[in-house]
Amino acid sequence: MEHARIAVAGASGLIGSALARSLTADGHTVLRLVRRAPRSADEVRWDPGRGTVDAAGLAGCDAVVNLAGAGVGDRRWTDAYKELIRSSRVRGTTALAEAVAGLPEDARPRVFLNGSAIGYYGETGDRAVDEDAPPGEGFLPQVCVEWEAAAAPAREAGVRTVFARTGLVVAPGGGAWGRLFPLFRAGLGGRLGNGRQYWSYIALHDEVAALRHLLDTEGLSGPFNLTAPEPLTNREITAAMAHVLRRPAVFAVPAPVLRTVLGEMAGDVLGSARVVPARLLESGFRFAFPRIEGAIRAAL
Repeated sequence: MEHARIAVAGASGLIGSALARSLTADGHTVLRLVRRAPRSADEVRWDPGRGTVDAAGLAGCDAVVNLAGAGVGDRRWTDAYKELIRSSRVRGTTALAEAVAGLPEDARPRVFLNGSAIGYYGETGDRAVDEDAPPGEGFLPQVCVEWEAAAAPAREAGVRTVFARTGLVVAPGGGAWGRLFPLFRAGLGGRLGNGRQYWSYIALHDEVAALRHLLDTEGLSGPFNLTAPEPLTNREITAAMAHVLRRPAVFAVPAPVLRTVLGEMAGDVLGSARVVPARLLESGFRFAFPRIEGAIRAAL
């Protein structure tokens, strides 16, 4: 896209802010969806909790990107917070998809890029899965299924609709690695549980590049796994963190302790998700940081 007008929901988050910076640096106009009264021409009002959006603000956009949703790892999973994780994604996506579909045909975006997550696949053990795999069982897979289904109005209106099933983003500013980096720098890093569970990661640089690839490449639709080509075990990632940061990684957190501290969310940390980006690679995307040590160094 040349000099595109792109609306971004979740532009204040880890991935959304990095994407907005990248797009702006290349001369594109980024409209940020905000939950308050807009203060400038590049802001559009919405309320994902109530499922409302100022549809007129989306008219004439080349693309709408939805990366909004309550942080999965931000708090312990109480019943109330689990409902917030689900509703913030499903209601927000429904509101945007319906707003896009309701626009006059000549004012609709060419592409609706919606967030999703590798949590879609649930526990995969040692089995590598690509986009053809069915959803897993449990809370996060169910959330992802509902999240993606909520985009149906945009797809049915003829808008190219893409789902970015993102893995664990290697970045110091948030997500799992936002917590790992301080621990390892302090010499307190170590494997979690037995360390044999697979973590499917992606460098923040590659995450943004992949999102832009999905926006720019006509004909791409449906789900795409945004993960590095070779998932690693938590034990292997722990060793790489220790090597790059030149810190010992002698501490191990036993699974029962994680379950006590994190509650149900511990299943996400201890679970194994060996997810590969088959469709992304087939589409011609090339990773700048396909290996974990490069991804860690890029984050530093």
